[in-house]
Amino acid sequence: MKLTRGAYRTFVDANFGAGTVSWYLIGRDIEEMSTDLGADVTTVKNILDETSVQHNGYEPSTEADPFYADPTDALYPKLRDIAMGRKKGDECKTKVLEVIVEDTSAASHLAYTEDVYLVPTSIGGDTSGVSIPFTIHYAGNRTKGTVTITNKVPTFTADE
Repeated sequence: MKLTRGAYRTFVDANFGAGTVSWYLIGRDIEEMSTDLGADVTTVKNILDETSVQHNGYEPSTEADPFYADPTDALYPKLRDIAMGRKKGDECKTKVLEVIVEDTSAASHLAYTEDVYLVPTSIGGDTSGVSIPFTIHYAGNRTKGTVTITNKVPTFTADE
C-alpha cells in the first residue's frame, strides 16, 4: 500500500528557540510541497568511456507557498516580523521536525529534527488574501529519533 501525502509531515518551531518548542504543522492551503534535496552530484565520463560519479552531499530546501497571513496562527507573528523587518541570519533560525507516518496505528513514528532558516520570499498576494510564502533552508545538526503525536501535538525523542 502506498503512503498518502499526509503521511509526510513538516513542522517548524513557531517559537524560534525562545522557550518551549511549539511545533507548527505546515500545509494548510498548500496543495503541493516537497523538500528539494539539492543533491550536489558531478558525473564525468573519461576518454575510456568510464563514468565517475562524485556525490558531495545535499543542500535541501522546502518551498511553502502559499502561506496566508492569519493572526491566529502561531507561526504568523514571527513570519510577519521577519518579512516586514527584513530580518536575516540567526533571527530567521528555528528547527524543523520531519515526520513519516508509515503506520497510523503505531504509537511512534520515524522523525528527524534539524536547524533551519525560515526565509520569506515575498509578502502581498492577490485577492485571496495576504500571503507570506517562505523557503525553509536546512542548516545541519540533523537528529534522528521518533515522535509521538497526541491531540495533534508532536513530541520528539532523539535516538540514543
